[in-house]
Amino acid sequence: MIAEETLVQELQREESRAKAFEVLVNTYKERLYWHIRRIVLDHDDTDDVLQNTFIKVYRNIDKFKGESKLYSWMYRIATNESLTFLKQKSRKMGVSDQELKDKMVENLQADVYFEGDEIQLKLQKALATLPDKQKLVFTMKYFQEMKYKDIAVALETSEGALKASYHLAVKKIEAYLKEN
Repeated sequence: MIAEETLVQELQREESRAKAFEVLVNTYKERLYWHIRRIVLDHDDTDDVLQNTFIKVYRNIDKFKGESKLYSWMYRIATNESLTFLKQKSRKMGVSDQELKDKMVENLQADVYFEGDEIQLKLQKALATLPDKQKLVFTMKYFQEMKYKDIAVALETSEGALKASYHLAVKKIEAYLKEN
């Protein structure tokens, strides 16, 4: 695997950009797919958001200063693209953000790409009740096993705030699972 610093240099040079971008996509597409999927839930929507994410990365790679890890920067883009996508989708459908979340969880059972069991479905329902920030922090920490410092970069917030959000999310999920 190519070193991240080398990859960024290759991406920022016009003559090596196309090949380096192919390496970037192959290296990060699965991790970004699952990050986005946990936010938007639907496979087809995830593919659209993932594509938009990589387009933004490609167009803005010259603005990447190396102050964070490349994948943290891409996670921030993927997160913002996902949240923007959901806001646009709820607006187009004429429903509130919470109504959209509820509908998405309902549709999850019919999704041929969803491989979870009843417990996974319950967890998704619990996650749908969380505010966006708590859901993001929980999914990044629990499912993706990211370190707080990397999540802090991706979400542009402090580690202390993240720890508090994660703790609150866990408590709310536990309460939801006990009630349902």
